[in-house]
Amino acid sequence: MIKISQLQKRFGTKLAVDIEQYQIAKGELLGLVGNNGAGKTTLFRLILDLLKADHGGVTLKGMAVEQTEEWKKYTGAFIDDGFLIDYLTPEEYFYFIGKMYGLKKEEVDARLQPFERFMNGEVLGQKKYIRNFSMGNKQKIGIISAMIHHPELLILDEPFNFLDPSSQSIIKHLLKRYNEEHGATVIISSHNLNHTVDVCTRIALLENGVILRDLKNIDGSAEKELEDYFNLRVEEEIAAEESEEILGKVQSEERAECTEKGCTEA
Repeated sequence: MIKISQLQKRFGTKLAVDIEQYQIAKGELLGLVGNNGAGKTTLFRLILDLLKADHGGVTLKGMAVEQTEEWKKYTGAFIDDGFLIDYLTPEEYFYFIGKMYGLKKEEVDARLQPFERFMNGEVLGQKKYIRNFSMGNKQKIGIISAMIHHPELLILDEPFNFLDPSSQSIIKHLLKRYNEEHGATVIISSHNLNHTVDVCTRIALLENGVILRDLKNIDGSAEKELEDYFNLRVEEEIAAEESEEILGKVQSEERAECTEKGCTEA
């Protein structure tokens, strides 16, 4: 469904995304993991044609995203609260999204019902604008708005952010069920390895804009490899910091000794 070819995006001298070839099939449930600055959000914005690539491109169902808007009809996405129209109430916003996709109010109401537990009585009927909701409830509104028209492709950036543990558990269940019932391609990013492993059947590890690992995840099989990778990275960073501290201490002692002896630098 998605094909990425020779894709590059720079911000100044930093190469934020550098993916030679990568494909995501219809119906896959893919998790994108990586540290801050790995390029996850930039990649999503390139897929959604919100950023212009410096080289290469992305095709959805064989169509280049920058050359057509057909893919928008079957795509739903929530990257951040900038996607929301915050001067509307949640109801107004959901109806607006529904209208964009030809849904009547009654249809929107019906499609909101599976999200009742997720909303937990804190979203609908509150008689206030989206901008006045907590970050957690804004996150819920954004996720629901991305799913309400039953897209074939669903992209969510950090969907577990700002959510309490119960809501995180509910959205994991909703995403898996949505993928199974609609045969939709679902792509999420997350810093939380446990949530990603719980939800996704395929996981891509992104660092410095490059996909380093492409893992099948059957019954959590990818968890250990991911944990080992990130633990090793931390150990390497700590070792490097300790080496720098030791080197700095040695150099400081050498300078102090040289000062006592009255020597001069060459």
